[in-house]
Amino acid sequence: MNIFMQIITNPVLIIPGCSWIIAQLIKGIINAIVNKKFSLDRLFGDGGMPSGHSATVTALAVTGGLVNGFDSATFGVAMIFAIIVMHDALGVRRETGKQAVSIIKIAELLNDYFSEHDDKIKTDKLKVLVGHTPLQVVLGSVLGGVIAIASYFLFPELFLK
Repeated sequence: MNIFMQIITNPVLIIPGCSWIIAQLIKGIINAIVNKKFSLDRLFGDGGMPSGHSATVTALAVTGGLVNGFDSATFGVAMIFAIIVMHDALGVRRETGKQAVSIIKIAELLNDYFSEHDDKIKTDKLKVLVGHTPLQVVLGSVLGGVIAIASYFLFPELFLK
């Protein structure tokens, strides 16, 4: 089997990728329902419900375990990676979003003040949705796990190597 076929039939690549796509689609739908308008940015952006990062890394760990065994190095490495990614989404990245809100407020005040003196002075908007709430991370993780397990039963030929 050539390398291209090995890559496109590798469940440890396919299933986490599909989990990310599904999480992002769900995120886009939820955002469209809540805001009553569709936003292409929400399909590819960070933050929001469910966490695409959590869905992806959980699907990676579970798929690695299903393919190579839950006592394998593949599962162990993927599980540690998943914990780090989800912790980061809850901690550092969430705090970055909170800081962005404060910086935007300060920038708006400065823009109002300086625009009276020089209309060329303007600051750029920062991204606020970069992190996740605990619920977003948990539901993303559950989604990734469910997709990996469902794939195992729906497409068993992927797991036979």
